Amino acid sequence: MIITRSPFRITLGGGGTDLPFYYKDYEGFLLAGAIDKYVYITLNHAFNDEIIIKYSKLERVKNINDIEHPIIRETMRYLNLNTHHLEISSIADIPAGTGLGSSGSFTTALLKAFHTWQKNLVHPHELAEQACHIELDILREPIGKQDQYIAAYGGLTCFHFAKNGTVTAVPLKISAETMYNLEDNLILFFTGYSRSASNILGELKQKSKDSSIIDNLHFVKDLGLKSKVALEVGDLNEFANLMNVHWEHKKQLSQNISNSDIDNWYKLALKNGALGGKVIGAGGGGFLMFYAHDKMKLRHALQKIGLIEMRFRFDFLGAQIVVQS
Repeated sequence: MIITRSPFRITLGGGGTDLPFYYKDYEGFLLAGAIDKYVYITLNHAFNDEIIIKYSKLERVKNINDIEHPIIRETMRYLNLNTHHLEISSIADIPAGTGLGSSGSFTTALLKAFHTWQKNLVHPHELAEQACHIELDILREPIGKQDQYIAAYGGLTCFHFAKNGTVTAVPLKISAETMYNLEDNLILFFTGYSRSASNILGELKQKSKDSSIIDNLHFVKDLGLKSKVALEVGDLNEFANLMNVHWEHKKQLSQNISNSDIDNWYKLALKNGALGGKVIGAGGGGFLMFYAHDKMKLRHALQKIGLIEMRFRFDFLGAQIVVQS
């Protein structure tokens, strides 16, 4: 039996500049943090001559080409994993469509499991590149590269996206005190909405020739670089302010990024202790993230209207083997 896991993530600055239509012309910069919520993949020997796949559905097939789950099917094709007598199961701490990078986490955990099955050692950079190739090149998903990379690396990490597609990962140079304060004062609330990031990101790709979209992402990249500086010098109030500015600009990218409920919740949070915040991921639902010194006041206000808090810590391990026997 093999069990692997990959962490979910929060974006701390530069979100959207990891999209190919942007970084191929202008280069991208993004700052992300892995959190201690995970996708788990289990591989086990099956007695029957078939491939059994368990996720929200149950599949029993004789041939890889008959697998309905696109990421599992294409990952097995990519690795030339022709074995039968295999049972594949997946579970996650958080449902898909909530803005925390579930697809990238799933793909990296799946690749980690299959490489372990094949007795291959894979560097996090290679793992992330393979996950990006499967999702972006083979499946043609209109997504960026941050989810796969932060899931593979973990930690608080800066990513530079070159025009040729090369990604450089550098740990954020943050003090332990600042890191613990950041961890303590960031608060996540589930909006109750789940959505497909591909819809919003697909819309941005279609509008990628619009100069206003490009100018917006230039501004967001600059905010990401300023957020990096604020965190590295320990100015968390400035980081919170930059989150707020980022959110106001992010909403201009698409009318589907926010809605009246999210806008009202955001205003309520700012009146009750939040210094800044945003919706995590592409938008349209998922999780609201706020930075607040007065956490009790904020928790009381948002829990009173029915939002559910999810507490977390940062993950510094990335994609890992949990069990190998």
